[in-house]
Amino acid sequence: MGRPRTNDTAVRERLVACATEMFATRPQESVTVRALATAAGTSTAAVYTLFDGKDGLVREVRDQAVEGLFQHLTAVPRSDNALKDLDALAAAYRHWGREHRHLYTVLFGGAQSFVPSNRVGDHDPVRPLIAAIDRAVADHLIAGDTTQIAVSLWVALHGLVTLELTGSLNGTAATTAFRSTIDAILRGWTPPAPSHSPRHTHPTP
Repeated sequence: MGRPRTNDTAVRERLVACATEMFATRPQESVTVRALATAAGTSTAAVYTLFDGKDGLVREVRDQAVEGLFQHLTAVPRSDNALKDLDALAAAYRHWGREHRHLYTVLFGGAQSFVPSNRVGDHDPVRPLIAAIDRAVADHLIAGDTTQIAVSLWVALHGLVTLELTGSLNGTAATTAFRSTIDAILRGWTPPAPSHSPRHTHPTP
């Protein structure tokens, strides 16, 4: 029986950290196993031993990003008003993206795909959003198909966060754009107020 490799965990963490940054800043096809190993100060064999190759390392990076975003959104307190919760979830999404820009870029920037309209798993980052939308629809605060609402909100969130991470939106402009866009998206799904036709009275003969 071979001696346990006590440094495997450290090597694994270095590879994941280097892969996260490299996939976030370069096209995926340009990141080679040799480049990953060199950046992490290890051998190419370690990538295959610990991750079964480059694809396994990409999956590990994405899995960490998915779990991190899911935990962050799940931690948002639930209130009695589902619309306020949607607003809070949107703010939390933006905060996580800004604080974890490399992970965010790996998750949504092309190294891996993410389709909100697919079946939602137990630890899917969109699950807290779907739950809040379901509550808002049940409470008649918004009206429409839950998936369509979720996709429209996520598309807006992703666009805003991406623009902010690339420097196209900064400071007050970014905050103002975020606030006005999310407000507009939620208002767009608000059911129209019932129309009250004026009552016609007939003059007394």
